[in-house]
Amino acid sequence: MQNIAKITKEKRARVHNRIRSKVSGTSNRPRLSIFKSNNHIYAQAIDDEQQKTLVSASDLELKDVKDKKLAKSILVAQKLVEKLKDKKINEIVFDRGGFKYHGRIKVLADELRKLGIKF
Repeated sequence: MQNIAKITKEKRARVHNRIRSKVSGTSNRPRLSIFKSNNHIYAQAIDDEQQKTLVSASDLELKDVKDKKLAKSILVAQKLVEKLKDKKINEIVFDRGGFKYHGRIKVLADELRKLGIKF
C-alpha cells in the first residue's frame, strides 16, 4: 500500500513541476496556488517575481465551521476573494498544484469565478 501512495505522490509532483514550468505570477496578476490534503484545503496568491505570498486562505481559519469538505472549499474561496479585493487584485493565474481539476479544486475555482476573479 505504501508503494501506491509513493507512486501517486511522485506522479503529482511531476505534473506539478510541468505546470509550474509554464505558469508564473506577477504582482498585478499573481499565481493562485492550491494545495489539498485529505482533510484541508489551502490557497495562496503568490508573486513569483518577488517570491512573496500576497494573500492566503485555508479552511483552518474557519475554526467553528463543521461543514463538509466541498462546503469548506466554497468558504475558503469567499475568504480569499475578500483578501484579494482588499489588495485590489481582480486577475490571477490558476495553479491547480498537480491535482485533477474536479471535486474541491473545481468548486473553489468556480466560486472564485462567480465572485468576480478572472483567470
